[in-house]
Amino acid sequence: MFAVERQKKIIETLKSDGAVWVSKLSQELGVTEETVRRDLEKLEKQEALVRTHGGAIPVDESNHEMSLEKRKHLNADAKELLAKEAVKHIVPGDTIFLDASTTTFYMARELKNMKDITIVTNSIRVITELAGLNNLKVIGVGGFVSNNQSFVGTLACNYIQNNCYANKVFFSSRGVTASGGVLDSNETEWAIKQCMIKNSNKKYYLCDKSKIGRIGFAKLADFDELDCFISEKGFSDDIQKILEDLNVKVLTV
Repeated sequence: MFAVERQKKIIETLKSDGAVWVSKLSQELGVTEETVRRDLEKLEKQEALVRTHGGAIPVDESNHEMSLEKRKHLNADAKELLAKEAVKHIVPGDTIFLDASTTTFYMARELKNMKDITIVTNSIRVITELAGLNNLKVIGVGGFVSNNQSFVGTLACNYIQNNCYANKVFFSSRGVTASGGVLDSNETEWAIKQCMIKNSNKKYYLCDKSKIGRIGFAKLADFDELDCFISEKGFSDDIQKILEDLNVKVLTV
């Protein structure tokens, strides 16, 4: 396959999947990962995409929130593994915050067989997934309904601030960088997550590789505010070093 054909295929995959990965493209195109990286570099220079750690995203997605449907399928296997690891840190009697990220939706699936857990969330998808289970208590925070299928706004923030406290919060964000910390770009979701973080004893950040190096305009948390950083193996040597120096527990899946 010629370079032009490969690059056309990369753009087609980017449009359909919302992101591409070097390792996966290498297998699909039958070329080395280094060849794929050169293709991505050339396409980035043509302003056809933006490279990230291990892959690339569309140019328009580098500055705007990816739709819920795209995010639901983006790196789904990794998110399932992150969710399985995260629930290992939940014990009977816990009250936990779950934000409205796609990774915490996978956590909800893992929570179904647990007992005596109280879940406070702004995610309508999490509420729907866990509704009607006698072994769990699910509290929705209310508020305006966003396109992210979540409750947001002043009503939701005030409810959490004034009424809800948790042993642990599990959350994700748009991205994370060594210099910026944990970053987000959806101001309504950012406000909810800030309230959850403030009213929680322990903070667990869930980070698949697609978030490494991605920029968001709003700082959600500094690394030293985290208790645990759960990510994929080999996510970022520089960020891992910062976390270890700050005594933040790093877990990889």
